[in-house]
Amino acid sequence: MKNFFSILFIAVFAIANAQDSKETANRFFYELTFKPKKDSAKIEKVMTVLDITKQKSIYRDYTTISQDSIIKVQIEAMQKSGVYKDLSKSVKMPKFSEKIDKFYPDMKVLYIERVANGFTPISIGYSENLKFDWKILNEKEKIGTYNTQKATADFGGRKWTAWFTTDLPFQDGPFKFHGLPGLIVKIEDSEKNYSWVLQGNKKVENWEEISYAEKISGMNSKVSEVSREKFNKTFSDFKKDPLASARPYLKAEMMSQKMPGSELTIGEMVKTQEKMYKDFYNSNDNPVELTNKVSVGNLEKVGKEKDKK
Repeated sequence: MKNFFSILFIAVFAIANAQDSKETANRFFYELTFKPKKDSAKIEKVMTVLDITKQKSIYRDYTTISQDSIIKVQIEAMQKSGVYKDLSKSVKMPKFSEKIDKFYPDMKVLYIERVANGFTPISIGYSENLKFDWKILNEKEKIGTYNTQKATADFGGRKWTAWFTTDLPFQDGPFKFHGLPGLIVKIEDSEKNYSWVLQGNKKVENWEEISYAEKISGMNSKVSEVSREKFNKTFSDFKKDPLASARPYLKAEMMSQKMPGSELTIGEMVKTQEKMYKDFYNSNDNPVELTNKVSVGNLEKVGKEKDKK
């Protein structure tokens, strides 16, 4: 989602024309408490959401989605006035950029990130067929309004404890977690690096997968699915130099030009955006998965993952 801000000066005056099929989704709100740094006791919190539709579920940071109406008003004002405004000063940035789809009924997991292709954001992802080796225990607990039962599993180099409820008949949960006889209400690792707790839910009528911010930046729902190895390399290269693919187009003449209605030059804005990227990706060195190769009981790869050039 952060990619939107780095290409804002190119897309800000474009009128969104991407279309999404609209349907109803069940939206579950999970408060995520996490340690962004391995060697620090500091913890942070962010609201995340799991949207469940008939075909799949979508997990992501709720920050940008929650500000869609604010972004829409400000973008439309810029389009009308022709004057650039730096939205990073008035819009809260997300903590996480990934999106995770789980496709029903086989529960194939598709992990997605955004990278840049020149000035255009694109989605790349890798798929997995995760079979969690859950151990369901007899222990029960009331969490909020939900009657839950305990389960444990190993995943991504961490030991996890989950509490699920059969009151909500979805065999799903936050992040990649799924496969229990009901929705996961709470899940955390043994060292409490990551802890998700369900805070509530609602039905979303006329639900759309692509947010307004993503639409005006040129984003759509198409994902280039590659092997996990290629994904890791592509995303790692992008984090090291997010503007690498755009740099050939950033000519000196263009960089010295001022933004419409602003004293800020394009070069100064690009420098600011580059710093924002680096700050964003350097803010968390404690990933949910400690290992690149997942180990969750019986893990099955989805055939041979496709590399799409």
